[in-house]
Amino acid sequence: MMARLPALRAAWLMTRMRCLRQRNVILHGLLRGFGRKKARDGNGGKAAGSWILASVIALTMAISLLSMSSNIVLNLQCHVVSTSACHASAATEGGPAHNHIAAAELEKARSFAPPLQRALALELGALFLISVLLPLGSKEMAQPDWDLEWLVTLPVSRSSLLWGRIVERSVSNIIGIFLLSAGYGMIAWYGGQGWYSVPLALLAAALLLPLSAVVQTLADTGLRMALPASQLRNLQALISLLGLPLMYLVIATGMPHASRFIMDWMRASPPWLLWTPPGLLLQALQADSSAALMRSLCLFALQAIALLWGGVILLAFQLRHGVVRSGARESTRRIARAAITQPSASMAASLPASQPPAPAQSNWLERLLSPVQRRELRLLSRDRNFLVQTLVLPLVIVFSQLIFNGKLESLAELGQHHASTAAIAFSIGAYVLMLSAFQTLNNEGQVLWLLYTLPQSLNDILKQKARLWAVLGLLYPIAVFVISAYYTTQFEWRMLVLVLTVLAGIPIYSTLAVALGVFACNPHAVDARNKVRPTFIYLYMLLASFYIWSITASFWWQKVIVMVLITAMALALWQKARDAMPYLLDPAAAPPARVALADGLIGATAFFILQGVAVMIIASDPANIDMRATTLAFTSAGILVYGLMRLYYWRARTAGVPAILRGSQLGGTLKAALPAALLAIAVGLLSIAVIRHSEYAPMLRPKIDGKPSLQYWLLGLAVLAAPLCEEFIFRGLIFGGLRRTLAALPSAVVSAAIFAVVHPPLSMLPVFVLGLCTAWAYQRSQTLLAPMLVHALYNAAVVTALLLG
Repeated sequence: MMARLPALRAAWLMTRMRCLRQRNVILHGLLRGFGRKKARDGNGGKAAGSWILASVIALTMAISLLSMSSNIVLNLQCHVVSTSACHASAATEGGPAHNHIAAAELEKARSFAPPLQRALALELGALFLISVLLPLGSKEMAQPDWDLEWLVTLPVSRSSLLWGRIVERSVSNIIGIFLLSAGYGMIAWYGGQGWYSVPLALLAAALLLPLSAVVQTLADTGLRMALPASQLRNLQALISLLGLPLMYLVIATGMPHASRFIMDWMRASPPWLLWTPPGLLLQALQADSSAALMRSLCLFALQAIALLWGGVILLAFQLRHGVVRSGARESTRRIARAAITQPSASMAASLPASQPPAPAQSNWLERLLSPVQRRELRLLSRDRNFLVQTLVLPLVIVFSQLIFNGKLESLAELGQHHASTAAIAFSIGAYVLMLSAFQTLNNEGQVLWLLYTLPQSLNDILKQKARLWAVLGLLYPIAVFVISAYYTTQFEWRMLVLVLTVLAGIPIYSTLAVALGVFACNPHAVDARNKVRPTFIYLYMLLASFYIWSITASFWWQKVIVMVLITAMALALWQKARDAMPYLLDPAAAPPARVALADGLIGATAFFILQGVAVMIIASDPANIDMRATTLAFTSAGILVYGLMRLYYWRARTAGVPAILRGSQLGGTLKAALPAALLAIAVGLLSIAVIRHSEYAPMLRPKIDGKPSLQYWLLGLAVLAAPLCEEFIFRGLIFGGLRRTLAALPSAVVSAAIFAVVHPPLSMLPVFVLGLCTAWAYQRSQTLLAPMLVHALYNAAVVTALLLG
């Protein structure tokens, strides 16, 4: 028989296993995007390099948390201590000047005032709860605890196993180590402990983390044995909600303009918090005598021993039948199976023996939604954790940030600040989509291949899901606008613009989320945490913040530009995702190269960036750029982009590359170009006539300073350079790429809108019409020469009218 392991040895092995596994998971997520991994050769080179990266990240986190903790201590000194020199103006001013005053006061006093100690005790209690809730919220409690089920095979007693689990989770609680160490470290620093603050902070965290580990172990090990999976999912959903408001509460107390009622909470902190374990350690750091220090440490030791032993006894009682047994979950399954195989007497009595049961009648939901959408709603209703994360968590996140950061004192303010209300409404909807539509493929898990067997294309299935999540994503914004309308006393047309901007943005971002979810999904990942690539989540959040900026922008054309560009981005990503859908389950295959909308957007972006760089190089005076430098920069950037794109298409053997002229089709090209040019010129001249009779007339004058030579440069830019460079990008790539997905008319509208928003606001309408005309000419002739002629004739007529006027 194998000899039993000593308890300390067992605890060491469990702790080492947990830390190694946690390190591997973190480094896998960090290093996954740096290329293919090399085969392991058994040496420590890779591990050594990994620890360098982990150390840099740990140092960055430590600096951020120390800065936050310092701001919390100093901000609370100004807000809750009425005798502080910065107390009177803390609520209205705040900032670095007040922090310097508070730091000087604490350095001089060496001991915190009682109101500050009570507020810090509440702060430390919140940090302790966060160290319990966030690790629990990151686990799937309804899944079996696989490591404990095989750890019981070790030659170690049950009590040693439980104590080892507590030690293991104390050491591996990275969140708790950083939060508690930073909090106690800054308290010790401003309490006059100097560089002794570092070991004292680590010691305080080490004393509290076993208590956190006991609560975690009771929740995710003991509760697994007592509760069925459905109740565990409910508990998981509740835990995921509780941690975030606490985190925002902690962060809010460090804000210079924190919410008034948050600071009222801090000032009203009850004295008994100082006698909890976190509060007793605070008293020990603030002790002014050896007797006070020993009293605090003895009381903490008694509480810690009682809590630890009580937790282990309760765990041992819950595990008295072993860690694998026929518990509530298995009994529930047996009852369900019995109900299926043998109907109850009441059910049998309710069914007549002579006739079969009546078929279920279709309800309104079945008539309104497709089978794919009904299945999505059914899965959402069954998975309570996903339901809470999708529909409740976004609400908690957004309103926690607003309330705790002092941006929103009451719901009545929604009727006063309409731009902020629209931003709030869109933020909630965007969060809903990020946590729901983004996961459309990832939620399929290992049965993703079943979608390929349905009598519908995967593209149609994802379109149905995108429409469903767009409707669900609109529920919260509509509710926010209803509340805002209730509290609004005076209505303006600008409010309607804000509402329409948000309502149009949610379907666009639903498309974006589903498309990005295709690229973010990793169907071959074994670990569920690795099935979503975080890079695409960050991209989605960046695009969402871009749209939020447009909502709060002051000018209408800023909103139009962002909406058009985001729509184009959504269509481009959806097109790329549609091309990749047939190859998701084959890691070695890729779609064939074809001209896509994304190519046009990349080409347009590169064109404008290179143009700006070329202008700075060519211009003799960067502060005074003339028409000659602009024309040369425009032409050189266009030629470079054209050459690079053609080289890329040649090397990739791309299909559908636009051509300037195919064969001898000059007659057909002229027939397509002349009518389109006449219509565009008529609209352009009419627009000039209207603007000349408005307050914007001075903006029509070309900046050529009366020099005849600059007029020729302007004509060269308008008649030669612009048609040659822009038509390849906007008609050949953008319109041509859109035609792969959309019909001719919507493709023309979208490409013309993109073409219009890159021009000055006054010329957007005639340039939009020009974009429609050039797209029509390109569609009829299938060559770039026709839209180039339309563009050249239009620019020649418009520039001539401007110079003569």
